[in-house]
Amino acid sequence: MTMAASIKEVAARAGVAVGTVSNVLNHPDRVSAPTLERVMDAVNALGFVRNDAARQLRAGQSRTIGLIVLDSSNPFFAAVARAAENEATRHGADIILGNSGNDPAREARYVTLFEEQRVQGVLISPAGDISSRLGSLRDRGVAAVLVDREGDPSVHSSVSVDDTAGGTMAAEHLLETGRRRLAFVGGSPGIRQVADRLAGARSAVIKVPGASLEVLEAADMTVLAGRAVGQELVERGRDQLPEAIFCANDLLAVGVLQSLLLINGLRVPQDVALIGYDDIDFAQSTVVPLSSIRQPAEEIGRTAVALLQEQLGDSPAPPRQVRFTPELVARQSTRT
Repeated sequence: MTMAASIKEVAARAGVAVGTVSNVLNHPDRVSAPTLERVMDAVNALGFVRNDAARQLRAGQSRTIGLIVLDSSNPFFAAVARAAENEATRHGADIILGNSGNDPAREARYVTLFEEQRVQGVLISPAGDISSRLGSLRDRGVAAVLVDREGDPSVHSSVSVDDTAGGTMAAEHLLETGRRRLAFVGGSPGIRQVADRLAGARSAVIKVPGASLEVLEAADMTVLAGRAVGQELVERGRDQLPEAIFCANDLLAVGVLQSLLLINGLRVPQDVALIGYDDIDFAQSTVVPLSSIRQPAEEIGRTAVALLQEQLGDSPAPPRQVRFTPELVARQSTRT
C-alpha cells in the first residue's frame, strides 16, 4: 500500500520550508506567485492530500456537524438530512450522517465518535432517553439539538412536530368518512413518535360513540413489516377487517396497501380506508395515492442547523424549542 505524502516531503520537493507549504495551503495570499506555483507542482506530483481533520483538531475547531437519525432508509429522514446538509453548507460546515437504526447502543457509539472528532455540534433524533449523554456533551463544549423530538427547554434546543395533533388529525379524518372500526399500525410503543401518534388517535376515537381503535404492533417501521401486518388482517376474513387503518408512517402504509390491494385484491378505500404519516414523496405516486399526515421535513432539517448555529460562538443563545404543526393531506386512499 502506498503511503500518503507528508507535508515535509512536499516542502523538500519544492525546496521550501514546511511553514511555507502551510501558508500555500491555508493563506496563499501570503506567498509569492513563483513559490505558490512551485509548491503546488510538488503537491500535485506527490499526490499530497492535507488532513483537514487533524488540522482542525490542532486548532480546536471543526467545520463538521454530526447528524444521527433513527432510520436513514426512511425517506422522511433522508429529506431532513438533505435539508440539514444544504443549510450547513450555507454556514460553511459539512454534515456527517450516522444511522442509529433505533438502537440506543449504536446511537451511543455515534455520539462518542462525533465527540472524538470534535464536531461543531450534534443533531440527533434519539432512539431513547439521551438527556444525560447530551448533558455531558454540553459540559465538554459540544452543542446539541434534538431533531423530531422535544427536550428539556432549559438544556437543549429542539425542533419537533406535534405528533399527538397529527395522530388526532388522522383518526378524525377517518371518522369523518363514516368509518367506525379503526386500526392503528405502528412499531414499538417505545418509539416516542409512535406513542404520540397513537395517543392522538385514541383521543379522537374516544369522542365518537360506537367508534373503536385496535392497536397492531409491526415488527419495525418498514414496507415489509406493513405488508406482514396487512396479510395478518386479511387472513382474519373480510368480515373481521377494520374499516380504516392509520399507519404510524408511510412506509408501513405502503406495505399494508400492497397486501390489501395487490396481494389480496381488496379495494382501497371502498373495502378499507388507509392513511399514513410523513407524506414522503412516494405517497402520492402509489397505485392508490396515499392520504398522509405531512411533516415539514425540509423545514425541520434547516431549523435544526439554524438552532445549532445559535449555540455556537463565545456568546451562545439560550436554548429554543421550535414545534411545527403537521398537515392533513387527503388523497384517494381515504376518499370513496
